[in-house]
Amino acid sequence: MTSIQERLYPELPCFGCGHANPDGLRLRSYPGEDGVVTAAFTPRPEHDNGLGFLNGGIICTVLDCHSAAAVMLEAEAKGWEALGDAALSYVTAGLDVRYLRPSPLREPVELRAVVREASEAEITVDVSLVWDGKTRAEAGALWKRWRPRPAK
Repeated sequence: MTSIQERLYPELPCFGCGHANPDGLRLRSYPGEDGVVTAAFTPRPEHDNGLGFLNGGIICTVLDCHSAAAVMLEAEAKGWEALGDAALSYVTAGLDVRYLRPSPLREPVELRAVVREASEAEITVDVSLVWDGKTRAEAGALWKRWRPRPAK
């Protein structure tokens, strides 16, 4: 099955979800019939926080970029296409991350995202990183409609 990222924005160079970035994380997220968007992410050794666990910045990145998949899927379903020459129809406006417990460095973790509210102006998503049946980190992501401005 083709991931949301590969289908909707295959040429995006984003570090977390862009498949056009050979050095990036290249997340692959998939829609579920229950409305939950899921992904598996396997950390690399260079994602170490110095204590043998997954770095908080990488956690933040995967939560942000996985929430993007849920947002872009919702935007597609509602017909809210990117405006002008924008690569995406929405951009991150806020990410409130809570780190609940350490996340493993050398084992795959699960990412889960659910759209909480959606209007054409903004979309909010609840997103979490889960391992061993326990939520390790969670975030509320706020995405705003990207409206390109003409260059002056």
